[in-house]
Amino acid sequence: MTADSTPDNITYPRPEGVFPAFRKDGTPYFRASLTYRTKHISLGSFSTPGDAHNAYLEGRRILTTHFCTPETYQEESALPFEKWVCLSNFRDNGLYFCNPIYMGKKMFYYYLSPSLVLKFDPDDLFYYSSHKIMQRGSHYFVADYGLQVSIVSRYGIKPYAKEGRDYRFINGDNSDFRRENLEILNLYHGVTSEYKNGQLIFTVRIHIRGNYIVGRYNDETTAAIAYNKAIDVLHKNGVTKKFLPNYIEDLSPSRYAEIYSALEVSPNVTGYHP
Repeated sequence: MTADSTPDNITYPRPEGVFPAFRKDGTPYFRASLTYRTKHISLGSFSTPGDAHNAYLEGRRILTTHFCTPETYQEESALPFEKWVCLSNFRDNGLYFCNPIYMGKKMFYYYLSPSLVLKFDPDDLFYYSSHKIMQRGSHYFVADYGLQVSIVSRYGIKPYAKEGRDYRFINGDNSDFRRENLEILNLYHGVTSEYKNGQLIFTVRIHIRGNYIVGRYNDETTAAIAYNKAIDVLHKNGVTKKFLPNYIEDLSPSRYAEIYSALEVSPNVTGYHP
């Protein structure tokens, strides 16, 4: 042990791995840290030197033994769960991430809790090592440039898309976000697809105090443009609600205008007035 002094010059023994600090109001707290493989790792701040020292001892134990894994974490542990994951990955894979990531074979795992683990392709490692995933219900998002961004948007899935209707997890595991496991069913807002008499039909709906069917069309691009035309019609009729239009790539303005002008929209939409 080493010795430290308080602002009143009272000397007391300092446990290994514990460093006292003081808040602006003079209240003391204790930081725990360690060095492993030449890397200095902060373990967090604690209210007592005993708690900080226990965190230090637990950190050393995780790094030097293999029976400490994310799956063996206990709620009464001295360190938070995220730190367990970070230290376990550093021990086993030689990479230290600030986010709770553990490297596997041909994928990595992002631990939101001991029982909730998301799976990703290695190509996504750089992004998620610097963007913390948060959860609200079944919605996963990150903070990016001050905005809450749904993680599904990285895979070409619209933020408003619904699982099972607009996209699906091929293997049935909705925690597996590897690209090979994601299938986009509907690219555009307001458009859903279904087979009728063996033919794929695209139905367009728009929500104005209830869902209104805009029409049914034989191809997805036409359906997406029909939704845009419905927006224009409703705004012309005095509807002030803001709708998110569809953006159609790889379509020239002249071709877009040709399809747009030839489209028929349901009278329920064209005759709607607020």
